[in-house]
Amino acid sequence: MANQRKTKGQPGPDIRFFAVVGSDEGAVKKRAHELAKELAPKDAGDFGVDLLDATVENADQAVNRIHETLQAIQTLPFFGSAKLVWLKDVNFLGDSVVGRSTQVQAALDQLKELLSDSLPADVTVLLSATDVDKRRSFYKAISKLGRFEQFDRIDTGKSGWEEAVEGLAQHMAGGRGLKFQPEALEAFARLAGADSRQIENEIEKIHLFLGDDSVTISQAGQTREISLEVVRRLVAKTATGVIWELGNAISRRNLSEALDLLQQLLFQGETAMGILFAAIIPTMRNLLATKELCESTGLRPPQAPFQFGTMLSRFPESAVAFLPRKKDGSLNTYALGLAACEIHRFSIEELRQGVKDCLSANIRLVTTQLEPKLILSDLLVKLLVQ
Repeated sequence: MANQRKTKGQPGPDIRFFAVVGSDEGAVKKRAHELAKELAPKDAGDFGVDLLDATVENADQAVNRIHETLQAIQTLPFFGSAKLVWLKDVNFLGDSVVGRSTQVQAALDQLKELLSDSLPADVTVLLSATDVDKRRSFYKAISKLGRFEQFDRIDTGKSGWEEAVEGLAQHMAGGRGLKFQPEALEAFARLAGADSRQIENEIEKIHLFLGDDSVTISQAGQTREISLEVVRRLVAKTATGVIWELGNAISRRNLSEALDLLQQLLFQGETAMGILFAAIIPTMRNLLATKELCESTGLRPPQAPFQFGTMLSRFPESAVAFLPRKKDGSLNTYALGLAACEIHRFSIEELRQGVKDCLSANIRLVTTQLEPKLILSDLLVKLLVQ
């Protein structure tokens, strides 16, 4: 989970303030619950934790919750024992109407001052929030106090997000004695998306499905391998997964399916520009690159996508330098393999024109008032109708 988590401050007996924040709601809530269990006094029972639910609906409620937190911090624990004050699931630290309220900001300044001072030796404070405006002084202050942990969702709009998801999925799978086959891991990343809670749920589903009877023995010991068939059978399609399926439909030159998937993505709230750059352009780029490689070298397309990596490894670096790369500079062999398996459906001239059509669609989305769905539908027709 190192690709998501940023930690400041080291654990120690003198730390009295802990903050867990970030856009990855599942990871934040899980870690906050772990910390709350760890920090709660063992011998104080129900009197050892002051829990303040900070999911509010308006500024007045937010101010009241902050003042209750201030009071809880300054109130001595019952029977002289230690206590934990947990401001839980804060939703007014982001760039929202409530978060921008002057009353809320003033109350947060009071809380910031108290947290910045030496907290009582018998009081520990935990704050958890999933929507935080990093420009605010409160965020900057708590990021420098005590133990600060940040869990942000992997940004699927940035190049290389798949590798981050793959690393997280491998980590979670390894903890359950599971190991992905290479092509299965890449498919999992595209279907499951970037939300850590979704990824964990899908890994757990596979774990339960495989059971203890699907164990294969390797030199490293006992592992259960996750195949591509298992991933396709079990993993639910997120919006990211639908985007990947749209790319596959384009590669297979299936206009009807591509239009249905486009409609589904737009209905789910995906933007036309996001769909263009996440699904359509990468697919056309991979198709064109693999088509040019096969035609210029006489390479025969693979029978299965995962075979393409081995085939590419036989070429010198100079021969494959023009192929699209991952963020780390390595070849995305599985995505290129998917494209290579379908290049027989397109001529080189069609693919070159298709890339130009993608550029034209991009310009139309930016410069005209035409309905985005119409622009992308028209583009798909141009790309896929023979």
